[in-house]
Amino acid sequence: MSTGSAFSPWSGRFSEPVAERVQRYTASISFDYRLAEFDIQGSIAHARMLARQKIIDAVDLADIERGLGEILTEIRAGQFVWQLALEDVHLNIEKALTARVGDAGKRLHTGRSRNDQVATDIRLYLRYQIDAVLEGLQSCQQVLLELAERHADVPMPGHTHLQVAQPVTFGHHMLAYFEMFFRDARRMADCRRRLNWLPLGAAALAGTSYPIDREWVATALGFDGVCENSLDAVSDRDFAIEFCSAAALVMMHFSRLAEELILWMNPRFGFIDLPDRFCTGSSIMPQKKNPDVPELMRGKTGRVNGHLLGLLTLMKAQPLAYNKDNQEDKEPLFDTVDTLLDTLAIASEMLAGLVVHPAAMLDALRQGHATATDLADYLVKKGLPFRDAHEVVARAVRAAEMRGIDLAALPYEELSGFSVLIASDVYAVLSVEGSLESRQHRGGTAPSEVRLAVARARERIAAA
Repeated sequence: MSTGSAFSPWSGRFSEPVAERVQRYTASISFDYRLAEFDIQGSIAHARMLARQKIIDAVDLADIERGLGEILTEIRAGQFVWQLALEDVHLNIEKALTARVGDAGKRLHTGRSRNDQVATDIRLYLRYQIDAVLEGLQSCQQVLLELAERHADVPMPGHTHLQVAQPVTFGHHMLAYFEMFFRDARRMADCRRRLNWLPLGAAALAGTSYPIDREWVATALGFDGVCENSLDAVSDRDFAIEFCSAAALVMMHFSRLAEELILWMNPRFGFIDLPDRFCTGSSIMPQKKNPDVPELMRGKTGRVNGHLLGLLTLMKAQPLAYNKDNQEDKEPLFDTVDTLLDTLAIASEMLAGLVVHPAAMLDALRQGHATATDLADYLVKKGLPFRDAHEVVARAVRAAEMRGIDLAALPYEELSGFSVLIASDVYAVLSVEGSLESRQHRGGTAPSEVRLAVARARERIAAA
């Protein structure tokens, strides 16, 4: 990046140039250059509107379009020289355009300010990135549905308090994360709808005296309409905060999944294995296979949460309208986008390569009295009040623990001693298979219900 030559559109007001340290402190070109394509997209639409409104002539428009096209080609090829002295992406492009096409480049800024220009660029950028996020979320959802369908009848322990609670299936467990990511996708889509309103035309804060056509620009850029208040249009970043909030929820869900993958990969669980390409070894312990990618997903959640808090703090005390503080919105926003998109891409591939160990899951189910609730339900169906049934089963569990066996392994002679209602059919209830099959309702963990849920989920994705 070049230090460039001093240039500013306000230099006539000041008697001395900006100090070099201040230039570095206030410049944003080191990170906002990624808005370049969106800045040019917005500028072309603005120029065409100016020509339609007879504010600039056709020759100026042709020069502006040609110049911006050449600049865009150089940027895409990595040949454009960004200059620190020009402060940001907008002035860099404006100076380069003016150098190419002369006065036509100077006329481009008629009827707009950098305030509404940057607000438009960020919305265009974020709209594009949300579309990529939605695509990534759908990819992860599809992988989860494939896992759920493939393992619809693979029993595993369901936990509360990280203690064995009741039998579920691995497919059912994967569908829980599908539901989380489905809601995440809807939040992202809602966020996209709310940000898709055009700020351009608000100018610095009060609008403009030129006869502009904001609605035409909105249509040309694919916005749903225009921001109704010029002060609000240039000063708020709630749409970026909302995106970061939605992103933090996505990352929180990934963090929960990552935590489970880490636990399940531990030999004490042994439920799953991850492909080697998503793990690392140890510099000193040759036997190690560390789940570094899930651990980093868990860690990067804190990074995204921090960006959300940073943006909330950035905005909390700003008076209307635009303030230089808002320059600080871009780095956390950009990093949130990058982190989320990388997480989505990596998670989708990692989950697709997940190896499930059904025998280890079933063995774990035989150690935690997982069907105790089923025994209580069995007694209730025979007329015993639930609280009394709960007490009977608790005593039976205590007896099983004293013998060092699972509840389902208690001999009938001993088990029937806890209640006259317990008959020989009790073992159908105490089996893992019987427990799963009894959950025959929408949202239940019975294998047949899991398969139906997968089919409904695919329909929901297709309709979204």
